[in-house]
Amino acid sequence: MSTENFIPIDTLCQHYKLEISFFNNLNENGLVDIELVDNVQYIHKDSIYEIEKIVRMHKELDVNIEGIDIVLNLLQKIDALQTELHNVRNRLLLYEN
Repeated sequence: MSTENFIPIDTLCQHYKLEISFFNNLNENGLVDIELVDNVQYIHKDSIYEIEKIVRMHKELDVNIEGIDIVLNLLQKIDALQTELHNVRNRLLLYEN
């Protein structure tokens, strides 16, 4: 497996000044997917945006892993509701014209 689109967890730990156990806990709670290649743990580059949000919540707001999981689920529900509202407004505009 090519590791071209992956970032080693050690690099993320150094960058964010976090322990590797933090990322393992995120993986155990289903918040990130860790890939193991040649005994090195990696996270896909596409996950960086979510990791940035998670790290900010953890460090700046002192939210624990369980709290982060709840916040991310609520944010997903808000996004889904906003999308649904947008679609309903578009349908309403169609009938108003």
